[in-house]
Amino acid sequence: MKKTRAIQALESAGVAFRSHVFDVEGFVSGVDAARELHIPPDSLFKTLVVRGERMGVALAMVPSDETLSLRKLAQQMGDKRAEMVEAEELPRLTGYIKGGVSPLGTRRPYPVFMDQTAMSHSEITVSAGMRGLMIALAPGDLAMVARATVADLLE
Repeated sequence: MKKTRAIQALESAGVAFRSHVFDVEGFVSGVDAARELHIPPDSLFKTLVVRGERMGVALAMVPSDETLSLRKLAQQMGDKRAEMVEAEELPRLTGYIKGGVSPLGTRRPYPVFMDQTAMSHSEITVSAGMRGLMIALAPGDLAMVARATVADLLE
């Protein structure tokens, strides 16, 4: 297993996690990744990269089978508007590619926002920083390491 920056961040923090590997060629949706891992799609959280007009770049984590509310996220960010970042910008901003963005280990530290439904699970799964490599851990541990703000972010 490759030690990505996300995995290194968890190990440095002493947080327990499990890694899951699956074969993937190209982009796979979060719902398809959940199916591949045989886990409920609402326990696999996708990490979306957004930009607010004042705050700038931030990361938003929502269940793979749900839609991020840009309006609710903008409110949490203290902005009037937020928009999705184009996939071509992801490597430059985060060091990750579409389908492999992790809320941990980005090139620069960005504010992280986690949908509150994560806290209803004993364990959630997120990208470990590359396609086909996921990490499962307690949502509270992830929120602590990512310094995430937990809020209602769903449409």
